Amino acid sequence: MNNNKTITNGSKKSQAWGFDYIGTFQEVIFDRLKTSPKGLTEHEAKRRLAEYGFNEPAKKKKRTILRGILSKFVNPLVIVLIIIAGFSLFFGEKISALIVALMAVMSVALAFVQEHRASKAAEKLSEMVRTTATVLRNGKSKEISIREIVPGDIVDLFAGDMIPADLRIISCKDLFINQASLTGESFPIEKVATPITPRNHSISELNNIAFMGSSVVSGTALGVVIKTGISTQFGELSRKLATMRIETSFDKGVNKFTMLMIKTMMCMVMVIFAIIAFRHGSFIEALLFSLGVAVGLAPEMLPMIVTLNLSKGAISMSKKDVIVKRLNSIQNFGAMDVLCTDKTGTLTMDKIVLEKHCDVVRKEDDDVLRYAYINSFYQTGLKNILDRAILKHEKLLVREYKKVDEIPFDFSRKVMSVVVEMEDKHRIISKGAPEEIFKRCALYELEGEILEIDQLIIADLKKELDALSADGFRVLAVGYKDFDNKKEAYSKDDEKDLILKGYVAFLDPPKPSTKRAIQALKTLGIDFKVLTGDNELVTRKICSEVGLDVKGLVTGDVVEAANDIQLRELVKTTNIFARLSPLQKERVISALHANGNIVGYLGDGINDAPALKTSDVGISVNNAVDIAKESADIILLKKSLMVLEDGVIEGRKTFSNIVKYLKMGSSSNFGNMLSMTGGSLFLPFLPMLPIQILLNNFLYDVSQIAIPTDRVDKEYILKPRPWNVKYIRNFMMIIGPISSIYDFLTYGVMLFIFHASAELFHTGWFIESLCTQTLVIHIIRTGKIPFFESRSSRFLMLMSIIIVSIGIAIPFTPLAKPFGFVKPPPMYFVALFIMLVTYLLLVQIVKKWFIKKYGYE
Repeated sequence: MNNNKTITNGSKKSQAWGFDYIGTFQEVIFDRLKTSPKGLTEHEAKRRLAEYGFNEPAKKKKRTILRGILSKFVNPLVIVLIIIAGFSLFFGEKISALIVALMAVMSVALAFVQEHRASKAAEKLSEMVRTTATVLRNGKSKEISIREIVPGDIVDLFAGDMIPADLRIISCKDLFINQASLTGESFPIEKVATPITPRNHSISELNNIAFMGSSVVSGTALGVVIKTGISTQFGELSRKLATMRIETSFDKGVNKFTMLMIKTMMCMVMVIFAIIAFRHGSFIEALLFSLGVAVGLAPEMLPMIVTLNLSKGAISMSKKDVIVKRLNSIQNFGAMDVLCTDKTGTLTMDKIVLEKHCDVVRKEDDDVLRYAYINSFYQTGLKNILDRAILKHEKLLVREYKKVDEIPFDFSRKVMSVVVEMEDKHRIISKGAPEEIFKRCALYELEGEILEIDQLIIADLKKELDALSADGFRVLAVGYKDFDNKKEAYSKDDEKDLILKGYVAFLDPPKPSTKRAIQALKTLGIDFKVLTGDNELVTRKICSEVGLDVKGLVTGDVVEAANDIQLRELVKTTNIFARLSPLQKERVISALHANGNIVGYLGDGINDAPALKTSDVGISVNNAVDIAKESADIILLKKSLMVLEDGVIEGRKTFSNIVKYLKMGSSSNFGNMLSMTGGSLFLPFLPMLPIQILLNNFLYDVSQIAIPTDRVDKEYILKPRPWNVKYIRNFMMIIGPISSIYDFLTYGVMLFIFHASAELFHTGWFIESLCTQTLVIHIIRTGKIPFFESRSSRFLMLMSIIIVSIGIAIPFTPLAKPFGFVKPPPMYFVALFIMLVTYLLLVQIVKKWFIKKYGYE
């Protein structure tokens, strides 16, 4: 193998593996990495730092505030508004330009401020557990910054240390490493310094390698750095994440609706421009009127209304200890129909507890616990995570048993023994791997009787043990033996002819809220899938405990072997995926996307980062690793998973209120433009002046600012609500013309009853148009009978009254002249009242028919 192989990365070089992963002798390792047991010299370390770069993961370039603001202007609707404002200013229509520009700036400012606040709150959660590491330089221990570590450095590891780079272990004692954040494994992994032959290429098999981002649970070790920065397993993930850009369900929905409205607007504007230019002969007048029509048809307040709705949702969630990093994710939260989740630390508590202490036939036995407790209590070596779980399970009085000696744990025999004085005898109590304890046992104890182990019995004993392992438990066996002839010292040779006492079984238990959360999400129409790096036995056990039916279980090797089409079929029938790598998790989510699902992902480890990024809504927790929090859209500050139900409901309420605006705005604006087109064909003057169109649109949009406060019918939040632009288009095409019917009725009233001049005509239609648009939201906002079966919020009601009052009052104020209004006659308001009441009744009737035909979205 060529140890000088490099990969170009900008101006720096990133290293390939410096030796074969299957393990080599120390001298070969040192030779290939050009280092020594004394470590590197300072001069050589500086040279390598210049060659390989700093030991840090890839990060997305941080946006400046200015770039953040400018990015919000890259929105089709905002761009259309800016173009219209520019044309208006060019032709001297300063008030029109100001109104349109104000709409655009308000939308951009609100969106930026809310997301900037959320990102700042998320940054405060970033935790650096440790920023230095102990290395050998010039033969002496030295504390240096983790980012200054280079390939070839010798790193000293102790319990509690974070692994600062990818290391090859060259010597160790009782070394257990927690790599759950990388692999999803519940239990710490025993690491060794000897060469190994892995069965496959999974990092779980590489037991002489310690990976960056994992941590030392117990023991000590020396490791030589083989990879740093973006060349590490952790770095590879960070590099992929830094370049990932995923268009979520919400983004696609907004873009589809925006393009629908822009296409409709362009068609209507060109038709109206041609009619006005042909009939009136004035290019400038036709252009200005068409631009006013464009603003009237464009849902220019969509960015602002969407942001207001999402902001309200974010504020509601923050009161429940949830940080929303990206506003759009709130709607995705409500729309998701599949929630995928990691297991370790997400469904489970991420701590090992003693679940069972039983005899050889799995019957609970307090004596087994007592023996295991004595063994863990009296050992003087580093207590591993299983010993601590035994001692935490229950406080037992064991000091009455005097310790005589102990035989420390070692990795070759995988047994730890203590000798105590019990019942005036020396009793050795051994605890360890079941297969190793079995080898050392000649007898077993059952219900107080001591019986011989023969070939038939050993098979039965192993069957009982296998039943425990199949339930997902990590099992240790306990054996003992009495010595009639007391000795001062004991050795591993005394660990023979033991009596098998029973077993202690451990598990990372589910969180108390997990079962309730899964049931709540099922009630809300969300499928639940588990994607974990842990093994299938443990995963099946946890799923059964939290009430999740295992409909299908596949492992990472099956996912790896499947092509994209096969995987799309597989994810339809499988809800448990075990032994997955980070990129396999990402593939499963992509397959769900390809099937048309809106996918959420809940995870907290390094191995969850690609899945968090690929999903429509990535959810993490406050104590997750930094890369997981950076990839997530939503961060839970509480351990309880019940907040997921709150998030889904809040997302559905938010989307409901957004859709109210879309349905109302698109249908009303479409109806108005039909009326404009019709009026332009036969009226001797413009149906409404450009400045009046802008004022009408501005006032009616201001009334919709109250929509985020509106109530949502309970029936609406019972199932996921994805974007359905076709449904909104149908609503616009059917409900919109109803307002046109009443606009044409207004034309007739103004022309044939009041014999209106152009100014009075403009005034009459302006008031009628504003009133119908503003009040129709109370019909459209619910599938029920408004005011009786479903009431709008007080603020929405108040805003409707205020805007309608302002519209009616303007012709009677000094503002009438600048806007071209005159006072309408008193009888006009009688006609207006009759038209409003009948219009709202007709919309209610047609709405009921529409819901019956197309459903309620």
